[in-house]
Formats: sequence, structure tokens, C-alpha cells
Amino acid sequence: MTALPPALSDWFTTKGWTLHPHQLDMLARAADPATLLIAPTGGGKTLAGFLPTLAELGPNPAPGLHTLYVSPLKALTADLRRNLGLPIEGAGLKIRVEDRTGDTSYTQRRRQRADPPHILLTTPESLALLLSYEDAPRIFAGLQRVIIDEIHALAESKRGDQLVLQIARLQSLTPSLRRIGLSATVENPPALARFLSPETTILEADPGPDPDISMLETEAPPPWSGGGGRYAIPAILNEVTRHRTTLIFHNTRAQAELFFHDLWLANTEDLPIGIHHGSLSREQRTRVEQAMTAGALRAVVCTGSLDLGIDWGDVDLVIQVGAPKNVKRLVQRIGRANHRYNAPSKALLVPANRFEVVECQAALDAVRAHTLDGEPRGPGPRDVLCQHILATACAGPFDAEDLYTEVITAGPYAALTRQDYDACLDFVATGGYALKAYDRWQRLKQTNGRWHLRDPRAAAVIRQNLGTIIDIETLKVRFKGHGTPLGEVEESFAATLTPGDTFLIGGQIVRYEGLREMTVEVSKTPGRDPRVAVFNGTKFATSTLLADRILDIFQQDSWPDLPAHTAWWLAKQREVSRLPDPASLLLESFPHDGREHLAIYGFAGRNAQQTLGLLLTKQMETAGLAPLGFTATDYATLIWGLEPVTDPKPLFDLETLRDGLDTWLAGNAVMKRTFRATAIIAGLIERSHQGRRKTGRQATFSSDILYDTLRKYDPDHLLLQITREEALRGLIDFS
Repeated sequence: MTALPPALSDWFTTKGWTLHPHQLDMLARAADPATLLIAPTGGGKTLAGFLPTLAELGPNPAPGLHTLYVSPLKALTADLRRNLGLPIEGAGLKIRVEDRTGDTSYTQRRRQRADPPHILLTTPESLALLLSYEDAPRIFAGLQRVIIDEIHALAESKRGDQLVLQIARLQSLTPSLRRIGLSATVENPPALARFLSPETTILEADPGPDPDISMLETEAPPPWSGGGGRYAIPAILNEVTRHRTTLIFHNTRAQAELFFHDLWLANTEDLPIGIHHGSLSREQRTRVEQAMTAGALRAVVCTGSLDLGIDWGDVDLVIQVGAPKNVKRLVQRIGRANHRYNAPSKALLVPANRFEVVECQAALDAVRAHTLDGEPRGPGPRDVLCQHILATACAGPFDAEDLYTEVITAGPYAALTRQDYDACLDFVATGGYALKAYDRWQRLKQTNGRWHLRDPRAAAVIRQNLGTIIDIETLKVRFKGHGTPLGEVEESFAATLTPGDTFLIGGQIVRYEGLREMTVEVSKTPGRDPRVAVFNGTKFATSTLLADRILDIFQQDSWPDLPAHTAWWLAKQREVSRLPDPASLLLESFPHDGREHLAIYGFAGRNAQQTLGLLLTKQMETAGLAPLGFTATDYATLIWGLEPVTDPKPLFDLETLRDGLDTWLAGNAVMKRTFRATAIIAGLIERSHQGRRKTGRQATFSSDILYDTLRKYDPDHLLLQITREEALRGLIDFS
């Protein structure tokens, strides 16, 4: 076993800390090529990942970068820098730990390239940038280990695909590189292990005690509809007063803002309460995080921005307002409470409406059964590969065969064919058949068998556009004439505002004064009934696992675990109609308010139900049923029109639906929106040029012209192929 430096062991002893078995196991596995550690939240998994590094560096480490730590959140890197500093400084170790994110100053980033620290904490986007420089081989020459924190969160998105391609590149630069993945919530450990490396061994720690989780009891029953959870505010405030610190999670930023506003109006005891979400300014988020660390807040209303990692030991209760939509995310959030090993987390669920009571019960059952959800990922996306090829060219000439050999060592790209790889390389080099005549897309050329940038000056623009996160276009909000930004709102929301309109941001009601130099200027207002900024953020869909469990609940003879009001409602539905079941598609038709309605309970997820609504309304138009509109949820589609549907079977012919989908997709905005995202990631469209960010309208205008051009002159273009795959994946899988 690799031994810890005596000074570090002594420091642990003086603190009364005893290493857990999985932490000792990580020390014993220090030489293993790849390890996936699965340990509960609060179980010290991050320290476990770093113990081999601290042991190898010792009291007098040689200069150079030894360990790279990658996390999905910038806040995690800053938090870890503070936490790692405690044992390092306490033991007197001469180990330099620094972070490198989008918030790091230009001066510090330059210094880090010239003189790297022993341990560098970063994100996938900042790592992509660092690897794109010509001196990357020198920077990473002595790298021994890469640690990926919250690896499950990265593996679920294109950021993870980008990261494993970067790690494949690092492995080529330093063949002895060892990999560590850290996670608390893994539904399929072997699949995540393959994502990390084909040689990964899995280490699972003792999961600790089960969480204390239940539904919050309220005086008033949940409403029939709605998503705010306002009815529960008195009960939630009562729980806040009974606990040290409470995190109150919401699924969307808009819901968080509305709830915080209503909670503050009801907060007659003036309890210190904050709000935290991704659309707030960095300064405001930092103030809330610092207040939490200092124990100065009794509650924080938040979104997924606080799902991961940050260690606040005083949090002793988590409240989830609204159905959790996903068991894995719920378990992650529950783990924020009592963030200590072998201490049970405490959480309360607050269904926002009557139907969500059933979903919350399904989630409770899944947590108690230790069942996690997760959709299987497909092969590595080719738009991410195109960007990786461009970034590789920025660092210097490369051999196509060598790069292909390197790429297929990355788990998601293991099955990539040489034909698909060559198509990506050709696109990056020439833009593809229809764009070959344009100089701006002639980016690579081959000299003496090696590919390189046609114009080295293009590297700066390519670097400005690295990354796979497609931002919703936003505008900064600030008080008129002074002050740091309060946060951001979407361009589309700002376009609906007229002077005098009020809206919520950061828990404040502000009055819109006007738009000045792409900044929304506001003033303070004493109003109490604002509009709310439409913070889109992430829209969560209910997982397949939860949908299946809800259907299982419907099949029960009775519902003793459900509140009486919800059990009565389900019994009434069964008496009047029937409850949905897994083996059939339940349709209900009824007249209401002078119109005919058709409800389709598919439990297929919002995207699929939305697509079904689009296709069925088209079918109904053809059949002369005069549909007027539809709405969709995760569970059902409701269509209304002028004529009743007396024979629904012809509407659901699969071949006709499939043909309708192809026709609809060809000219639909979904395809154009998906193409824009694909083209940005693949490097065809620039988000930034010469340091200036393009507006959403500029980028959309460019992508729409390109989309129409390629459809007309090059319908088999690589990006159109990718766009169709992505659009179909986002809508419904008819297979």
C-alpha cells in the first residue's frame, strides 16, 4: 500500500479523523490504471480520490502537474480548493493546489501554463482549452492521475463525451496516466466503469443508513393542478424553524423565484432565507454560498445549481417542492442533508398537485428499494468528435490514423467506424460537399501526411467556441445607471417587456426601464404582484422508471400508503372510467366548454407526448375532425377541437404516424433549432468572434440560412444526419 506522509497521518490523528475502509482501499489501489469509487454523499469520496496523490507527492514534491481534477461545476472546484488546503497546510506539505475555470484571471491562467501547480482543479471546458495549446505536451508531461468527480452527471451529457476524448488525448501524451471516477449515485456501475476506461475496477463503499424520507403533511390538500407548492408554505416554514438549515429544491428557476417571493411574504419571523439558481449573478450566488458556509441562513430556495458536491455540514433537512421526476436526482438532493458518513439524510417531498402525490409516492418507494433510474446512452455524438478534431489541430499537426486509434479508446467512441471518423475529418477540413467553395470553412489541410490548420490565426476563434453547453441566449439585468448585474433573463422574455412591467429576479421585484447596450435596465419597485422572468434552464422529464412505478401503483386494489384525498380520487377515476395500465393506451373523450376533447394517457414522457400531439392533430385535420390545439405533460396529451373522435384507431396507425413524423420534421422549427445546436458544437457556427459573443438572433439567422442551403444542395450532409438523429432522440423513438 502507498503510505501517507507521516505529517499527514499525524494531522488526521490530531483532528480525531479515522480513514474509512474505502479510503484505505483507494490508497491500496494507487497503482491501478482506473478505479470507479461509488460512495454515499458525505462519505469522503473526494478525499479518498486524492489520498493516493497526497501520498505520492509527499512532503517535498517535484515541480510539475501531478494530478488533474475535473468536476461538472465551477463551484465544486472552489469548494475543493478550500477543503484540500486544510490537510495540506495543516500537515505542512509543500503541495500547490489551484483551480482553473472560466472565472480564473487571464494572468493566472498564463502563469499556470508556464508553471503548473501540483494539483489542478478544472472543468471539461477549461481542460479542452488547455489541451488546445501548442505547449500541452509540456504542461501534461508529468501528469500521473486524473480524478473525475460526480462522473455520473458528466456521463449523462455531451460534456462527458467531450471529457473522455480529452482523457484519451492525455493518455497519449502520458501513457502511465491513471484514472479515478467518483460518484454517489450510479444505476449501472459496469456501464459507468466502461465510460471511464475499459480497464476500470469498481469499488463500492458501505452505503450507510437509509435516508429518513417522507411526504410533508399539510393542513390543506394539494390543488388539482399547478406547480408552485404555495399551499404548503405554512408547513414548510414550520419545518424551517425546527431545523438548523434547510435546502428547498425546485425543478425550475421560475418556480424557485415565485416560491421564494411567496415564502418571504409569509416569513413573519424574518428568518434569514436566500435564493440560489444559475440565472443569478455570480456575485449573488457567491454571497449565498458564503452565508451558507458561515451558517448565517436558515433556508435556501434553490434549483439544480446546488445538486452536487458542495459540503455544507449544517444542512439537516432537504425539501423537494414538486415531483422529483428522477430518482437518481432525488437521491443526490437528499444527500445534501446531514452531509456526513453514517448519518441518515432527512428529506420531505411536497407534491405540487394531486397527481404529483402519486409520483412522489412512486419516488419514495424507489428510494426505499434502492432502485435508481437512468436511460442508456447511445454512441459518442459525432458533433462532439468534430469539435475535438478542431481542438487537436489547434495544438499542432496530427496523423489521422493515430488520432482515430486514440479516439476509439474513449468508451463512447469504441464502436466508431473509420468511415464515420473520416466523414467527421472531411467536414472539419472542408465543410462538406456544399460548402467546399467557401474559404471560411476550409479549416484544415494535409501536408506530408499530417493534418494542420490551414490558417494558424483560426486557432483563437476555435478556442473561443470550445464546449458543448448550448446556452439559452440571455441578457444581463442591472439597476439603471449603476451596480453589478443582478442576473440574467432570456432574450425572448426581454423582448416581451415594455417599460413599467415588473418581474422577479434574485427574490427582488424590479421594474423594467429599458434595454441599453444589450443590458436590461431596471429600478426597484414596491409592487407585490410581479410577472416572473421565464428562466427556462433545464426542463426535467419524468424517468421511465418512475412512470412504470406510477402505473404499478394504479394497478393496486387499494392505496393505504396514499393520503385519503388522493386514494379517493383514484377510486373515483376507476369507478367512472379506468386507470392507465402498462399493457394498453387509455383514451378518454368528452365535451367541455363547447369543445370536444381527447385525452391520451401514454406515460411516455413529455417529448413523446408532445410529438404525439403534433402528429395526431395533423391526422385529425386530414380526417376532418377540426382540431384546435393540444397540450402535453409527461403522462398525457390533451387535444381539443370542434368534432368528437368516435373511432380513434385509424389515428394511431404506426406507419401513417411514422410518415407524418418524417413530413413534419422536414420543415419544422425543431429541426432548425437542433441543427443550430449541432452546428455550434461541430464548429460550423461561431458563438463568439474576436472576443464578442454573438446574439441569439445573429446565431439563429446564420444557422437557418445554412440549414436551408444544405437541405437544398447537400441533403446527406454530415450535420443534417446528426441533426435528424438528435431531433428524433429528443422527440420519440418509434422503434
